[in-house]
Amino acid sequence: MGKKYEKLEELRIKAGYTHQQMADMLGLCKSQYWHIEHNNRRLYYDTAKKIADILGVKPDEIFLENIKQQKA
Repeated sequence: MGKKYEKLEELRIKAGYTHQQMADMLGLCKSQYWHIEHNNRRLYYDTAKKIADILGVKPDEIFLENIKQQKA
């Protein structure tokens, strides 16, 4: 689908969360979360908002740069 969400990976690691922990907090399986982080799965706003809330940032801070690059 597109380029990996590097900011998401960076923030997740900084917060000390594993893929499994993020998946558990989001109610997903580990592979579903991994595919979101690697931009291999469609990301809906509600999931983006939940991820941002967990990491204590706004969704745009994580995902906007990738969206801009995809449109360029």
